[in-house]
Amino acid sequence: MLTNSSIRLNKYISESGICSRRDADRYVEQGNVFINGKRAAVGDQVYVGDVVKVNGQLIEPRDESDLILIALNKPVGIISTTEDGESDNIVDFVNHSKRVFPIGRLDKDSQGLIFLTNHGDLVNKILRAGNDHEKEYVVTVNKPVTDEFILGLGPVYRCWEQ
Repeated sequence: MLTNSSIRLNKYISESGICSRRDADRYVEQGNVFINGKRAAVGDQVYVGDVVKVNGQLIEPRDESDLILIALNKPVGIISTTEDGESDNIVDFVNHSKRVFPIGRLDKDSQGLIFLTNHGDLVNKILRAGNDHEKEYVVTVNKPVTDEFILGLGPVYRCWEQ
């Protein structure tokens, strides 16, 4: 993960797989993160050879071979969230031994392909609006598809009858 340059502390911690960047910032704010034995501050950089500890636990960079990418045919009833308190969340459904999170969302009442990963940068690259990734949905409706119906969907939708 680290080469000759530095990386933001929250990204370093997140990419180790123990928590999200937001949670990493919380650990830093609470005074539970140390770099080379010194209490860290939000925004600190990590360099090659630095020793990072969170809550006393040594954090080591993840090797690229540790990348997890799961393609899941999400069934109806599963919620695309990582929230522990939410029953039927996708993370509990997958029950992977490592921390993974969904790339994007599918509604609880939707079924279909969704990817899960442990790599935050991959998620950001895919979901960033400026990257213009096309999404395609196959939808079944319970009434005839008329011109009026299609116009009611709004200008951003393209529909083809099959």
